[in-house]
Amino acid sequence: QVQLVESGGGLVQTGGSLRLSCAASGRTFSSYTMGWFRQAPGREREFVAAISRSGGSTYYTDSVKARFTIARNNAKNTVYLQMNSLKPEDTAVYYCAASPYNRATTVGRNEYDYWGQGTQVTVSS
Repeated sequence: QVQLVESGGGLVQTGGSLRLSCAASGRTFSSYTMGWFRQAPGREREFVAAISRSGGSTYYTDSVKARFTIARNNAKNTVYLQMNSLKPEDTAVYYCAASPYNRATTVGRNEYDYWGQGTQVTVSS
């Protein structure tokens, strides 16, 4: 079992920045590819970014490339999502997730075994 707890969400103006954190406990954190997903009201949960076990590879959905950065610290069992130049369309509940696959291109929700409870990000226009 892996327990995931997100933090760092909040309300920010367009163009602002937030950094999300996801702390993991349980089985070996470095054994999992870590991903971030988001879900806006009335929409399906969508992939945002992922990072491989070692942190050497990352992958992003097109809409956040050059604005978001995913990183991990295996010594601290934590994955981060730095979000810059935020837009109102980034408003959603953000979830971190853990996958047993060792590739950053793990984009499917069904490829992730463990999920956090989510943290709300609201970007005002």
